[in-house]
Amino acid sequence: MNFNDIRQQLEQSSGWQAKYRTIMLLGKQLPELPEPLKTPAALVKGCESKVWLHVAQNEQDGKLAVVADSDTRIVKGLLAIILAFYNGKTPLEVSKTSAVMVFNELQLLQHLSPSRGNGVHAIDAAIQTFASQVA
Repeated sequence: MNFNDIRQQLEQSSGWQAKYRTIMLLGKQLPELPEPLKTPAALVKGCESKVWLHVAQNEQDGKLAVVADSDTRIVKGLLAIILAFYNGKTPLEVSKTSAVMVFNELQLLQHLSPSRGNGVHAIDAAIQTFASQVA
């Protein structure tokens, strides 16, 4: 999924209900992680829902490849946004930005429950940590 297309869809959605529907549709499009990747080590700490996250760096071009899954539909939609935002960026590009900042710009965080907001922060922090370790 292309992040710019997702951003445009969300910006054109009028009101929270329309944005929520868009997020839910994005979650349906997010491929499921194969069961062998849903390990305890892959669980993101700080998320109320189960979120499995894997981040790798492509050896050829140095860009990040991020895959994730969740046991809840809304979080899968939020993950789709985060993955589209970070996939294909270099660790240096990741260090200069934040998915949380984008969620604020799109006025998504203000509508999420505190636990969902904390989950977005935890997922973002895990990706940022990986990027800083390989930079």
